[in-house]
Order: sequence, then C-alpha cells, then structure tokens
Amino acid sequence: MTAKRASKVTVEPVTVEPVTVVVAERPDDERRLAWLRQMLFVRLFDERCVELYSATKIRGFLHLCVGEEAVGVGVISALRPDDNIVATYREHGHALVRGVPPGAVMAEMFGKREGCSGGRGGSMHLFDVDRRFFGGNAIVAGGLPVAIGLALADHLRHTDRVTVCFFGDGAVAEGEFHESLNLAALWHLPVLFLCENNLYAMGTAIALEQSETDLALKASGYEITSWAVDGMDVEAVDATTRRALATIRGGGGPCFIEARTYRFRAHSMYDPELYRDRAEVEHWKERDPLTVLGDRLRADGLVDDARLAAMDREIADEIDAAVGVGEAGTDEPVEDLVRHVYAEVVP
Repeated sequence: MTAKRASKVTVEPVTVEPVTVVVAERPDDERRLAWLRQMLFVRLFDERCVELYSATKIRGFLHLCVGEEAVGVGVISALRPDDNIVATYREHGHALVRGVPPGAVMAEMFGKREGCSGGRGGSMHLFDVDRRFFGGNAIVAGGLPVAIGLALADHLRHTDRVTVCFFGDGAVAEGEFHESLNLAALWHLPVLFLCENNLYAMGTAIALEQSETDLALKASGYEITSWAVDGMDVEAVDATTRRALATIRGGGGPCFIEARTYRFRAHSMYDPELYRDRAEVEHWKERDPLTVLGDRLRADGLVDDARLAAMDREIADEIDAAVGVGEAGTDEPVEDLVRHVYAEVVP
C-alpha cells in the first residue's frame, strides 16, 4: 500500500507570483487612457449597483467584479467585433467593455423589458447577440460547452473568428472544464480559455479545492498552449491576450490564460465573507488595477488629479443616465409569462 499524501488544510494569504510578459509593442497613450476609463467605468457601475441593491431596486443575486477589472478590459479590448464572448455570472464589466449600452445593462438589473435580455435574465444572464456576447451563465463551468459549440461552428466554416470563454478557478473542478479542454485540443478549435483565478471558489480557497494550484500548468496537460499572467495589470493582460489570439488565428489551436486576480468584495451580496481575513483583502488592494495603471500614466504625464476628477464626473453622469433608463423601464406583461418556453413560428 502506498502512502497517501497529506491533505492541505492550512491556507496562507496568497500573493501573485511574478509573471514575465514580453510586450512586443508598447500600447499607445490613447489606448492606455481608454483602459483606465473603462476600468473606472466598470468599478463605478458596480459600486452604484451596490447602492441600488441596498435600496431594493435591484433584486436577486448580484456578483461584482470590483478588483478584477483589468482582466475583462485587457482581454476584450484586444478582440475583434466578430469574435465570440462567453462569460460567467460575474459579467457586468465584460458586457460593458464589449459595448452593451449601460442603460440596457442597468435595465436588465432592474428586470425591465428594456434590458439587454428583456428583463428575464437579471444580473447573471446579460446577453447581446448583435455584439456576439453570449451570456452570462449562472452555472459554474456552464459556459465552457457553449464556447466549444460556438468554436466548432466557426471551425467548420473555416473562419478565423475566436471564441473567448471566461470562467473562475472554481470551474476548474467541474467535469465540463476537462471535457471542454480535451475536445478543444482534439478538434483544434479556435478557443481562448480565460480563467479569472481570484483564489476563491465562492468561499473555498484554491488550496482547498485544487491539488495543483498552478492552473496554467494544469491546462497544459491537455496539450494546450498556456500562460499565467498578473491579472491586476491590464497592460500585461492585453499583451498576453494578443499573443494568444495570434497563436489561435495562426492555426495553433486553443490557448489558455490564467489571469491571477482578486475580488475586493464578497462573492455576492448574500455572502457574509467569513472565509478570509480582512488583512488579506487590504494586501491585495495595494495591487488595485486602477492604481497600477493610474500610477504609470501619472509618471508619464498623461493624467493628474484634475483629469481623473473630470473623468470620474463624466462617468458618474453616464451611470446616472443608465439608472434613469432602468427606473423608467417597463415590466413585462403577465400575458407574456410563458413566451420563449417554446420557439415561436416565424411567418
């Protein structure tokens, strides 16, 4: 009988291991400023959702990406408009960066017909087919098979479109993860698997859910080209994403990126957050993605306090307008309750 390896029972605060990213071409100043504004918009939008939730104007579950903004912005800004995106239930930022109108997102939060999913999806099921944003998915790892289907269709059509699938570290423990990576590798599908590793599967620390916590290494076991990147650094995320997209479009098959990030808020608004120490959260806030990029832009003379304050006011006005769309939205009539249960016949 072989000796059984001792189980990991002690979880220490985790820090991001240094990840070297070779930036082939330095982003221009306009793009870097756009990243900062996008991250700030997502941050302020989510924080406003907290206020609205506390006022019971938003109901149901609410998952925020505060602290993780660099991942969505860095990845999605590198995509083409015709690329596919499959997201998780923590997808407000993904939808906004993709170009889903803030009013349509906020109206969906309010459950109104003017919402991007007609008020039927809410926070976890944002959807916009015109922008090839195929959801929000409330099921952990549920988006992975969807991404495989989209990529297979593009592969059979011989296009160079890429499907990006976002998921968290908790999804790596699900069967769909392994099945999807295996099929993508076998069929040489144009998929970018994007793991937002925020170190906690709901309230379970990664060392208690994964025997191998290097998730990029785990993915490479499927013969998939994989990288780990500092998910708190939007420039590093962008550079790694562009490298992956070039590989995929060049016929190199699927790629995997593990973006090591951290959420500053609880898993959801229902989460009492008893599983981690506040000192750990404060430690990670020292790597706030807005501060990381903002400090670089300050050093380069591209922003100052006055410009940041003006940006903040502009975004606040845009979010106020989005809230107005939600508050003025209309409820779906009762007679439409069973619509979409069956496909409708189109004349």
